[in-house]
Amino acid sequence: MHQLTDLLTTLAAGLDPGPFALLRRDGADHLDLYTGTVTTVDLLADIPLPAAAGPATLALVPYRQVVERGFACVDDRAPLECLRIDSRHRLPLAGVLDALPTAPVRTTGAAFDISDDEYAAIVARVLADEIGHGEGANFVIHRTLRAQVQGAPLAAALAALRSLLTGERGAYWTFVVHTGTRTLVGASPERHVSVDDGLVMMNPISGTFRHTGAAADRAALLRFLADTKETEELYMVLDEELKMMATVAERGGQVVGPYLKEMSHLAHTEYLLAGRGSKDVREVLRETMFAPTVTGSPMENACRVIARHERTGRRYYSGVLALLGHDETGRQTLDAPILIRTAEISPSGELRVPVGATLVRHSTPAAEVAETHAKAAGVLAALGLGPQAPAGPHPTHRLADDPQVRAALAARNAPLARFWLDQRPPGALALPALAGRRALIVDGEDTFTGMLAHQLGALGLSVTVRPWQDEQPVRAYDLVVVGPGPGDPTGDTEKMIRLRALLTQLLGAGHPTLTVCLGHQLLAGLLGLPVHRRDAPYQGLQRTVTLFGTPRRVGFYATFTARATADHHDGPYGPVELARDEADGAVHALRGRGFAGVQFHPESVLSPDGVAVLTDLLRELLPAPAGELSPAAQA
Repeated sequence: MHQLTDLLTTLAAGLDPGPFALLRRDGADHLDLYTGTVTTVDLLADIPLPAAAGPATLALVPYRQVVERGFACVDDRAPLECLRIDSRHRLPLAGVLDALPTAPVRTTGAAFDISDDEYAAIVARVLADEIGHGEGANFVIHRTLRAQVQGAPLAAALAALRSLLTGERGAYWTFVVHTGTRTLVGASPERHVSVDDGLVMMNPISGTFRHTGAAADRAALLRFLADTKETEELYMVLDEELKMMATVAERGGQVVGPYLKEMSHLAHTEYLLAGRGSKDVREVLRETMFAPTVTGSPMENACRVIARHERTGRRYYSGVLALLGHDETGRQTLDAPILIRTAEISPSGELRVPVGATLVRHSTPAAEVAETHAKAAGVLAALGLGPQAPAGPHPTHRLADDPQVRAALAARNAPLARFWLDQRPPGALALPALAGRRALIVDGEDTFTGMLAHQLGALGLSVTVRPWQDEQPVRAYDLVVVGPGPGDPTGDTEKMIRLRALLTQLLGAGHPTLTVCLGHQLLAGLLGLPVHRRDAPYQGLQRTVTLFGTPRRVGFYATFTARATADHHDGPYGPVELARDEADGAVHALRGRGFAGVQFHPESVLSPDGVAVLTDLLRELLPAPAGELSPAAQA
């Protein structure tokens, strides 16, 4: 404990103790104290990672690092700071609590930078102009509470840490990080990504049940768990993080859960994703920038939407703290919580507490305004800016242990695709006729294509994914898949023009072609079918539809659809069979000689029949002798 005592003594003398981090992981009976020197780097690949065993670097990754992936942002030039760890100490929790300052944090001038009315107006615009026009399924827009800390800023941060340690529960990390140029203090509920012994894990969290900090109302919680909006919100971020896992784990991620994460002022629903990967941990960080729970989906367009509607840069909000190192066997390690429920304090005492709400098609401006207040409550309470959680020990009875709550959580998996919930031994679904055959997936700016690649790979194809901007050597592949993406399929943007040209080339050559969502809409247009904007977006919507005589349960993420009045259509490339909605004529799927398209996402966790649909389509597009379908795939 003398290391912390020395630090506090230095601080009491009015001196800066130098860079350090003090953090507690969920459930631990100790805190880790790291000290060292701080350097600034430009890229995630430049984060120092010496080969010695143990934690090596703690990186403060700002939101602006999305520019590394070519994504848009309001660039505030927040630096990527790295605490290069020279010493580390394990300190008992009880001793830390005794040593940390107990004086209340005092601030003045506390106010959100955007008023409730202004924030509600932004929410309304995003719902109408973005989700309503096919730009994505969900988006997160932030606002920031600002105030001025009275007294020494670092002492206030340490007092806030003590308050969080005693008053908050369920946090993945509770921490103070001081670099000399800034201090971050918070209690983040969410692991972004971790790597340990080659196991990559992510933790999609969404859905917020608000309560006052007293014992939560069980009946109200059960109503929350049955709420369609909250359930669909979690499914959508689950899909989005599965897309990320598809890029960093060799066989994608397996879904575990859902669980209830209980905190002092609210509870969240969450899943865990796990998969084996071999990438450098800095590349894992880059490929998972940033969580859909704090940005939206699809990711690239979510960043564009955020840049259009947010007035200021996010600084460290929605970025990550990333602890990098090596284990005793020399394998790289990573542990990275998302920077939410976190305050940033400048050396002059300027305080920032950013929070955001997830906007989906069911959202209302008033509810999302209330959600930002609830999410800020835990940090604000620790800083003396909101109601304190009840004094005394945390409840020993968890609502998550209640049988009805457990049953309600388990019921959320009933409609989901077993492909992502179950173990998938290599080759279990493979079609022998596809062995050695190659598929190209053209990515229309939606990394659902990564999940689709895993499904097609599980069925036996060798799969390559390339962005729509790349030249596509179609002759080198047995199958070309034109995939999903945001945007208006009736428009004339460069993406739409080039994807139409590619489809025209494929159809003219009779090359086996499969289209999904946006690709399907573009194909329908080339076949002479009218494409319209839906009256209500189908974003994160699961439906049972009849596909060429067979009922299938599948998930939709679409604002546009083709429509038809008959089940058959004579197009410029021959006759086309349509699977359409009897009520409004929406074309759910189509097939013709050498081509097929589906409006839904067979790869989505919302498509329990997705693998069966792909199996049927592949048998038609890449025919094989009868009897070559494996029993596992038939099942």
